[in-house]
Amino acid sequence: MLSYALLKTIHIISSTLLFGTGLGSAFYYLRAQQSKNRQALLFASKNVVLADWLFTTPSVIIQPISGFLLMHKLHYSFDIWWIKLALGLYILTGLCWLPVVYLQIKMHAIIKTHPDPGQKLPMQYFKYERWWFALGWPAFISVMVIFYLMVAKPT
Repeated sequence: MLSYALLKTIHIISSTLLFGTGLGSAFYYLRAQQSKNRQALLFASKNVVLADWLFTTPSVIIQPISGFLLMHKLHYSFDIWWIKLALGLYILTGLCWLPVVYLQIKMHAIIKTHPDPGQKLPMQYFKYERWWFALGWPAFISVMVIFYLMVAKPT
């Protein structure tokens, strides 16, 4: 069985990757969108999707596993209110993240089929972009609250 220190380290690193990849990807994708540079947008959209598969997806899997193992080691139960809240926020984050991944893939496909900067992107792209942006906020805020709960363990 893994030691508490190793489990906690795994949990912290995976949560950092989850939050950092999401924040970093959102930042450079938004900056590429603002640049109006189609090649930058194509590059950013491709790498946002790639970052989700390489970093976010494994973190999404590791987080609950390491969290449950830590709960077991610390003899915490699911009856603790802040654990229930953290799990609920984690589920909310996932419910936002899954459509965001879909939207990122769709936006990248649209950009890929419209590489010419003189070509206008279809309105569907901008609809996806608005949903992508809107879904990012509750996920971002939820993860920050989860970080607080994990550190403070309020009573």
